[in-house]
Amino acid sequence: MKSNLKNVGLGLLGGMLPLGAYLFFNTTTTNLSDSILDGNKNNLGHFTNFDGAPGSSESFVEASENSLNSVVHVTTKVVTTNFQRDIFSEFFYGPGAGGREFKQYGAGSGSGVIVSSEGYIVTNNHVIDNASEIEVILNDNSKYTAKIIGTDPSTDIAVLKIEGGKFKAMPIGNSDNVRVGEWVLAVGNPFNLTSTVTAGIVSAKARNINLLSDRTNSNVVPIESFIQTDAAVNPGNSGGALVNTKGELIGINTAIASQTGSYSGYSFAVPVNLVQKVISDIIDYGIVQRAYLGVQIADINQEIKEKNNLPNLKGVFLSKVTEDGSADKAGLKMEKNQLKT
Repeated sequence: MKSNLKNVGLGLLGGMLPLGAYLFFNTTTTNLSDSILDGNKNNLGHFTNFDGAPGSSESFVEASENSLNSVVHVTTKVVTTNFQRDIFSEFFYGPGAGGREFKQYGAGSGSGVIVSSEGYIVTNNHVIDNASEIEVILNDNSKYTAKIIGTDPSTDIAVLKIEGGKFKAMPIGNSDNVRVGEWVLAVGNPFNLTSTVTAGIVSAKARNINLLSDRTNSNVVPIESFIQTDAAVNPGNSGGALVNTKGELIGINTAIASQTGSYSGYSFAVPVNLVQKVISDIIDYGIVQRAYLGVQIADINQEIKEKNNLPNLKGVFLSKVTEDGSADKAGLKMEKNQLKT
């Protein structure tokens, strides 16, 4: 009897060991951002027809109504301090003597999008850059003081947080599925005109207009892959939502192409798939994690094609391998304008 019990016990133990191993190795770690960004779980689901145009005249109405309560007005106060030297006093008493500090007070405004019912908001970094105070105004005119969770100058994205009740998070779409010619809405606060909606189509994807390189310092690597639209966007729209006709967030409106500073026909939005990566990393790690190949690339044009005897204009051209970078250590070398491995 004891022998039989012993055999049964060993059999149970033998069966439990592989089961435990399976459960251990197949348990996935849930990041904090997965539970916080509940806009991913929203599904408003208004169908469009096959050409990307609204399935009915109600599409814009529903998309607008569903978006307005998730887009906020962001206002900032900026304090800059300047020091005025007194050369006469410095001559007698040394550097800094007799100098005076002068404070200058400024204000700015833009837009933001609620991406979590817990109060997480995404906006542009340039909207809140150098702000000493940030206030967020919801569509119902309620006001909240916001704090900065993190910023990413490389993509011009920032994450804010407000405390309070359960906020309405905007559903997050998939910007990779956006097609040229598709109808989109820009929702924001141009010229402090709160809760403004404009419509247009997607004019192009993956645009690089060298905008962020002018805004950032030399230590920041700008990353641009804008969705270009002809939806009217003006100062104050920055940080607001680019929305498809399902009411899903597909981009963060960031810039306009203009000689005057006002809308002249084209606007640019950071695609939401890139935005979501930035938000998740800021929430989970405090910084945005990126890997660098250590190469310089360029779009292939006719001149590059002919100079390097390339078969076509597809892809990108690797113009340089950075010394001691990842690509260099992996064995990629440039020899007489030809890439060698």
